[in-house]
Amino acid sequence: MKPQRMRRRKFLGLAAGAAAVPAVSRIAWVLDYPVRPVHILVGFAPGSATDILARMMAQRLSERLGQSFVVDNRPGAGGNIATEAAVNAPADGYTLLMTSGANTINPTLYEKLSFDFLKDTTPVAGVTRSPLVMEVNNAVPAKTVPEFIAYTKANPGRVNMASSGIGTSLHISGELFKMMTGANMTHVPYRSAAAALTDLMGGQVQVLFDVIASSLSYVKAGQVRALAVTSASRSDALPGVPTVGEFVPGYEASACNGLVAPRNTPAEIVTKLNKAVNDVLAEPAMRAQLADLGATELTGPAAEWGALLSAEVAKWAKVVKFSGAKAE
Repeated sequence: MKPQRMRRRKFLGLAAGAAAVPAVSRIAWVLDYPVRPVHILVGFAPGSATDILARMMAQRLSERLGQSFVVDNRPGAGGNIATEAAVNAPADGYTLLMTSGANTINPTLYEKLSFDFLKDTTPVAGVTRSPLVMEVNNAVPAKTVPEFIAYTKANPGRVNMASSGIGTSLHISGELFKMMTGANMTHVPYRSAAAALTDLMGGQVQVLFDVIASSLSYVKAGQVRALAVTSASRSDALPGVPTVGEFVPGYEASACNGLVAPRNTPAEIVTKLNKAVNDVLAEPAMRAQLADLGATELTGPAAEWGALLSAEVAKWAKVVKFSGAKAE
């Protein structure tokens, strides 16, 4: 063999070996993941529903993956502060965001955001769907959803709908009800769901769409009356309560929680995290804890979770525009 040809073959062999090094390093990096603590950003204060869920998942993911998963609360701006921090973090799997219903409402509610939630994140795994309960003050004569709709139309301007604030899941779920039924309700925003519930029991407002876990004890004690749950199927937490959809075909409202990562996070890391989350959600103890919160597990591949997020953003965009709501 001529020396020139031998040199060329040697060069090509070295080049091929060099090209393989990054691929091998990448595989090793993914197989070792995680090698340091993973931060789960939460856009709400400690003790909030999203925070509680994030801490439940963090504990179990730490046990399964052998590395600490740490909840990092970044409250403010309806969850946008935490979301902005997440999308600007390195795409290495060490920063995740626990989403809430706000993430699918905010893209329309806020006129100017420094990020595009769907484009700037990588779906990792769904965790839960959390429906609300439509409840009324006991002085309201309506005992069913159709009776309540008729009551609002017979008493225009006299039925006040409480919420935990403009643009929250509680508010927009009520606006969806108004959009689909023509119910005559005046929105009254509060600083918190607890304050709204207090005034509902006191009779200052007549109806509230609230998180099941927050209102369950009051419903069972007869302090407020549950007319329906907002999920597509009845809730195990309130098995005798019908769904809104049984009277208003097509109505469904729930806050979807799950994990997303910064855009361009390696697919191999996403797959590893997705499997771990789905394994956690399959645990009987975890299912029982979620049921106590009035939530149902949201399992499946990352692509399904991404499709659901896209559908929810499109759905709530129509409702926000109908309501005319703007972020304060």
